[in-house]
Amino acid sequence: MTGKLGLDPALVGRARELARRAGQPVVDLARSHTTVSVERAVLRLAGVSGADPDGIPWVNRLVDAVVADVGLGHGVAVPVFDALAREGVSDVTLLAQKAAAGSVRFGVPSGRAASAARRGSRRAVAAGIRRIDRRRAERDRLVRRFGDPARRPWIYLIVATGDIYEDIPQAQAAARAGADVIAVIRSTGQSLLDYVPEGATREGFAGTYATQENFRLMRAALDESSRELGRYVRLTNYASGLCMPEMATLAGLERLDMMLNDSMYGILFRDINPIRTFVDQRFSRQVHARAGIIINTGEDNYLTTADAVDEAHTVTVSQLLNEFFAHEAGLADWQLGLGHAFEINPDVPESLRLELAHALLARELFPDAPLKWMPPTKHMTGDVFRGNLLDGFFNLVGAMTGQGILLVGMMTEAVVTPWLSDRDIALQNVRYVLGAAGGLHEDFVPASGGFIQQRANRVLGEAVDLLERIGDQSLLTAIAEGTFGIMKRPADRGKGLSGVARHEGDYYNPATEILELSA
Repeated sequence: MTGKLGLDPALVGRARELARRAGQPVVDLARSHTTVSVERAVLRLAGVSGADPDGIPWVNRLVDAVVADVGLGHGVAVPVFDALAREGVSDVTLLAQKAAAGSVRFGVPSGRAASAARRGSRRAVAAGIRRIDRRRAERDRLVRRFGDPARRPWIYLIVATGDIYEDIPQAQAAARAGADVIAVIRSTGQSLLDYVPEGATREGFAGTYATQENFRLMRAALDESSRELGRYVRLTNYASGLCMPEMATLAGLERLDMMLNDSMYGILFRDINPIRTFVDQRFSRQVHARAGIIINTGEDNYLTTADAVDEAHTVTVSQLLNEFFAHEAGLADWQLGLGHAFEINPDVPESLRLELAHALLARELFPDAPLKWMPPTKHMTGDVFRGNLLDGFFNLVGAMTGQGILLVGMMTEAVVTPWLSDRDIALQNVRYVLGAAGGLHEDFVPASGGFIQQRANRVLGEAVDLLERIGDQSLLTAIAEGTFGIMKRPADRGKGLSGVARHEGDYYNPATEILELSA
């Protein structure tokens, strides 16, 4: 028995082994398939940029043209760089424009032409990956120059005006008020767009569009805040939905620090095809690993549809699966912002002790991961006084259990999009609790054999039972049967399935080749 919860090391090891067994077939599936978004990400690394007059990115036009001529299963790198040589064009964006006009046809070359196309695509993609490497080195320099926050957890706060030029001053104000991480919420529905919009955007419902220019503008603004405040302020956005690999690539190019990147969120809550999601997820995590980006997983969302007590073990199972997928893709423990949440109905007897058990279980299972601790949302009623008290409990549990990233809860959750004054009061709550009890995790040890230890061990046992059942069937079957978040998502349905292809024998992806060599 080890740690504060007296967990059985053999049972913990069994849980990880079962997660590996459940996840490996999915990894094998991802390694043998590609998607239109993976191929678009490859071409973005090779230098394709911009959009046509209708706002459709040239990278979409180019991939669509290749697919129309030769399909997706060969990958697009070789057909595109073969066409560049044949057409005598040196600029891939110009080739995309010619392809959109119908003046270029694509083929699958063989022999010397194929070898030359492979070499050319690898050189171009390697240049893009070197840009990501330079942005990672730049982050390291800025963290050394400005410093990290003096204490943990990092305070994580959301901005979501729908206008990037209004998000910026709100983000800077939040940083001055104490936020360490700014998350720019993405416009509702963007996850189902099969392209990444271009340019700075000023319209969006419940958030701003995730675009490369919006990433650049916000990162530059937070660099100003970092210089002003003398601490590095981190920036979060989304690598999810139908353009997950491209989002990850653009984040690496623009030095974002964290990305929301769950293995199953898009499947469960956006009805995106499971195979599409797992293929896209593996590539995006390889990019995150290279870029030094911390991922935030979305287990908290399961508890908004399922009961947080009855289904607590599904959160643990998902965390173990996310850990396996992340390690396989090359991410280190310090990059795993595994999610969990304070979502137990406060009317349930001993709800605070149950929350303590669940939060401490996550901390003990993943001691080197930052963990992203999410505030109450499901049982916020609009009573702002009750909401502020619940947020205080949430902050206290975060302090007692040593969470790494603490999202600031809003007392007006489920009532209005927070006003600046709401955020100020919420930050006061966080500052008061962390100031008064920030080191309490050093002293807090549950009673041996008591309620909290028993509950944590029970959840771990139920997680192992579920992983054994998943191993008897498959993870895709478990997802189809509604095991996570009570959403049933069969592998042969869902959005984006038409953009998935099995690798042909000559499939080539220079980005994957480079990223796997460095892992």
